[in-house]
Amino acid sequence: MRLVVDLNRCQGYAQCAFLAPDVFTMHGDEALMYDPMPDDAQREHALRAAQACPVKAITVECLDAAPAGEKAGVPHVG
Repeated sequence: MRLVVDLNRCQGYAQCAFLAPDVFTMHGDEALMYDPMPDDAQREHALRAAQACPVKAITVECLDAAPAGEKAGVPHVG
């Protein structure tokens, strides 16, 4: 999985940092740092964080073999 955060859209609500603190970290009030390629152990937390973003600034891209009916590399949340 690869995470992409639109930092222009991000408003610093920090829901992602609360739900996946090993992937997303707030520095100061508005600066978000994140791991764009979290390991499989953080997969579920990263997906929940992306879904919880109030401004939908986080995109999740699946890089591994796609389940039946999906294409690899197509953005997918959930």
